[in-house]
Amino acid sequence: MNQAVSLEVATLAGGCFWCIEAVFREIDGVEKVVSGYTGGTTVNPTYEQVCSGKTGHAEAVQIRFDPLKISYREILEIFFSIHDPTTLNRQGVDVGTQYRSAIFYHSEQQKATAEELIGELNKAQLWKKPIVTQIAPLLTFYPAEDYHQRYLSRHPEQGYCQTVISLKLNKFRQQCLKRLKK
Repeated sequence: MNQAVSLEVATLAGGCFWCIEAVFREIDGVEKVVSGYTGGTTVNPTYEQVCSGKTGHAEAVQIRFDPLKISYREILEIFFSIHDPTTLNRQGVDVGTQYRSAIFYHSEQQKATAEELIGELNKAQLWKKPIVTQIAPLLTFYPAEDYHQRYLSRHPEQGYCQTVISLKLNKFRQQCLKRLKK
């Protein structure tokens, strides 16, 4: 008899949620990815409100994953490989607090894992500057509007998808082939 697997949840912000979502959708062990908003003060914010930078929210993704196939630490390792965690409130051309690098933890264990990994990465000096990724408790996550979900697969012809998301996704695919869903 098959036992139901208890999925875990990670909530991460690293620039435009379309980019982060596209990568994590392809990872073996990831069951679901939802784009949304977290870390701010406005209840149930809209995309336009978040883009204004006045709500305090970050564009983020919530990732449901099978810990028997991929660990939380591995999720974070992938996260750090697909964005620049050393730029404050910026990823490429996307600028503002809504594009900050952040880990919103769901437990003290997740917090400890994030702190440990950031310490190791800073010590390894993989980047010229120190990591500025915020580590904060997840208070509330608001799913983004439906038109933001699965954005790349819905709009592959859109300029941002072709020039930014696809390039990031292809680079990830080349570097992490063993992580991809079969």
